[in-house]
Amino acid sequence: MVRDFNIAKREEDISAYAGYIGSSFMLGRSLTSILWGLIADRYGRKPVAFLGIISVIIFNTLFGLSTSFWMAVITRFFLGCLNGLLGPMKAYCSEIFREEKQALGLSTFSAAWGMGLIIGPSLGGYLAQPTLKYPNLFPKDSFWDKYPYFLPSISISIFAFVAVIVCIWLPETLHNHPLSNESSNDAEALENGSKEKVREKIIQKDENLFLNWPLMSSIIVYCIFSLYDIAYQEVFSLWAVSPRRLGGLNFSTDDVGNVLAISGIGLIVFQLSVYPSLERTFGPIRFARISGVLSIPLLQSYPFIAMLSGITLYLVINIASLLKNLLSVTVITGLFLMQNRAVEQHQRGAANGISMTGMSIFKAIGPAGGGAILAWSQKRMHASFLPGTHMVFFVLNVAGGLTVLLMFTPFLSVKKKTPSEQLH
Repeated sequence: MVRDFNIAKREEDISAYAGYIGSSFMLGRSLTSILWGLIADRYGRKPVAFLGIISVIIFNTLFGLSTSFWMAVITRFFLGCLNGLLGPMKAYCSEIFREEKQALGLSTFSAAWGMGLIIGPSLGGYLAQPTLKYPNLFPKDSFWDKYPYFLPSISISIFAFVAVIVCIWLPETLHNHPLSNESSNDAEALENGSKEKVREKIIQKDENLFLNWPLMSSIIVYCIFSLYDIAYQEVFSLWAVSPRRLGGLNFSTDDVGNVLAISGIGLIVFQLSVYPSLERTFGPIRFARISGVLSIPLLQSYPFIAMLSGITLYLVINIASLLKNLLSVTVITGLFLMQNRAVEQHQRGAANGISMTGMSIFKAIGPAGGGAILAWSQKRMHASFLPGTHMVFFVLNVAGGLTVLLMFTPFLSVKKKTPSEQLH
């Protein structure tokens, strides 16, 4: 798409401009995530979900009609501003399951989210520029030739329209849960005339959200990992289609789509059938630490994978992509569990809003940063230290390694259960 806008003067600069488009969405989301979280806590998760999906239908369709770089940037920015879906839906998934089943609920959420991050680009690879790929169905000089990226965009919008219809039957969870033991004690105190004391206690709970270190430490780790993960997603697609002389795989968009689709299928199977049992065995944080450590040597092997060719290359890159995405979603799910267990239900929307704001700020940096570093690394193919794409994957691993370090105490703190909670 960026190549067709003719804004990049050199082929090496395309990665940077593509990153700016991705960053505009995250910048928009960073400005409004807390607001959407507060709305979800006040009016419910369902209205925010409904409005978020509507925004996808409108602005994703407009994105497919973009005829300039700046139109693409603006439509993505407004989609980010008006789509407050992610944070409230994290809270929703933790609320429709009992605590012992929350790993399944949030792993399902992570699977759906990760699947979207993977299958979305693959869908774009299959459906973009249909007049070139399917000339019998989409003739040249037609509407589809003028707007070569409208087909994948309208396909996603149609899917979002179906999701809006389904959303009508979703149950609201904000007021559907029985009071906790602590809340029951508050109610009893109210009956005994201690209304002012309980009111002050509730206000204190609300005011201490930013002082909740188990919550804030998990959000900080999540933000850094999100920067790393979105930068990887951006770099992988751009690296895969880069020519061999620049250290890439010289894949077509269809080839990239196939790799991402296979990873998406594996991700669904892993998250729904394997992750919950492994989470019970290792615990969410220990499992996340192991996954983070394993990601480092795997990612640094990518430049060597680019030296392969033929069926060997295709087989190895599919295995590597699948493993990398499984390891990443394991870290994300573990941090999701920590965040939702660190706060009471009436604050989960706001807590996830804070998380989404921080994550979006870091993710706004990720695509642009990843694209820029890839473009820079491809200009130093003959450097003596970490030549070519060795550099971009090394920089990604620095961010990944920092995430692993921060997942250990004393930085990362887990909420301690009260004596009453430990009995249940």
